[in-house]
Amino acid sequence: MKVAVIGAGIVGVTTAFELAVDGHEVTVFERHGAAAEETSFANAGVVAPGYVTPWAAPGMPAKVLRNLFGRHAAVRLTWPISAAELAWVWRWWQHCEPADYAANRARLQRLAFYSRERLHEISAHFQLDYERSEGYMVMLRGDKERQLVQPGLEVLREAGVAFREIDAEAARAIEPALNPDTEFAGAIHLPGDEVGNCRQFAQQLRHVAEAQGVRWRFNTTVEPLSRATPGTLTVRTAGEPHPQQEHFQGVVVCGGVSSAALLRPLGLALPLVPVWGYSVSAPVREALNAPRSGIMDERFKVAISRLGHRVRVAGSAEIGGRPERKSPQAIATLYKVLHDWFPGAAQLVNTGAGVQEWKGARPMLPDGPPLIGASGTPGVWLNLGHGSSGWALACGSARALADAMGGRSPEVDLEGLGVERLAARQ
Repeated sequence: MKVAVIGAGIVGVTTAFELAVDGHEVTVFERHGAAAEETSFANAGVVAPGYVTPWAAPGMPAKVLRNLFGRHAAVRLTWPISAAELAWVWRWWQHCEPADYAANRARLQRLAFYSRERLHEISAHFQLDYERSEGYMVMLRGDKERQLVQPGLEVLREAGVAFREIDAEAARAIEPALNPDTEFAGAIHLPGDEVGNCRQFAQQLRHVAEAQGVRWRFNTTVEPLSRATPGTLTVRTAGEPHPQQEHFQGVVVCGGVSSAALLRPLGLALPLVPVWGYSVSAPVREALNAPRSGIMDERFKVAISRLGHRVRVAGSAEIGGRPERKSPQAIATLYKVLHDWFPGAAQLVNTGAGVQEWKGARPMLPDGPPLIGASGTPGVWLNLGHGSSGWALACGSARALADAMGGRSPEVDLEGLGVERLAARQ
């Protein structure tokens, strides 16, 4: 089948790869000049299936309101805020009910565990050599954080996830570079989880997919799909004076936040908005003072990852604002958390290697899980809305979608991941 994939982030690249493995003739359209240039560019890199959870959770609205205007708030509303973003916040609030949370968490976690298996299969088979390290710890600054994580730990026990509740001394044995002056109550250690460079993986898999026959059309935008001829794409390539039309038997939309506009003419109104995240990446200053793998500060929801010769600290969730404007408060929180845990880890003075401060849009649906499968319009398929968990979900989502497009039952249960979920809460 001749298939178009719209978007070359981590979800689009893995989707193109899996479709090519199945023998399809695949063309990928990407508005940027390379793969993984937006959400996948400088994310935290965490692959921790047990901690892939919806943001719409019981108690979250009150927590957000309490900390909304705090100096180091994990979630911020920033002016200007559009009507669509306000509507999204209202729908998110409605999904914070316990029953919704339990169902959506189960959907995310079964997909995340499957995705990690597929990530390992692909990496081993094609001998992909991207920056990665094993192990992950959730740092608990005080007894309050220890109490807050207990319901999540019960879910991990029920899922059979290997983890240990450890005290500060045991945590320092795993990560010897932890700041000796920072007191904390303990940590949750997940030895089977990992951190990895999402962008490096995407770029390497892009070349593997190209060897499988995938064609890449960079610097090319796709206009909104047509209800009358959804398989005919109108595309505009940089440097070309006129748009062109190209015909496909199948179209897979993996276009991040722009997916909503692409699909609107088909009568599919997606409540998809950008939730902005931030990261700071810097060269390792002294290996003995740097993390060995990855940690998450439970209080501030900030991750610190070791990626080869660099340290990356990532977090924050910003709704609204202008894409080009970085929040000084969000950046300051990242530096604070890095200093609290690993004060000598990174070379933060701008040397030849440099310090990278990044802001990227997470395409997020209000209830949490992505949409994977048929769109309701013949020939148009969806793999979008992965939010802050795209790296953790991409490989499994792509394999499941390829199976569905091929008329096979996916190896992972896709219950609740189709467009019917949206109609159920209208």
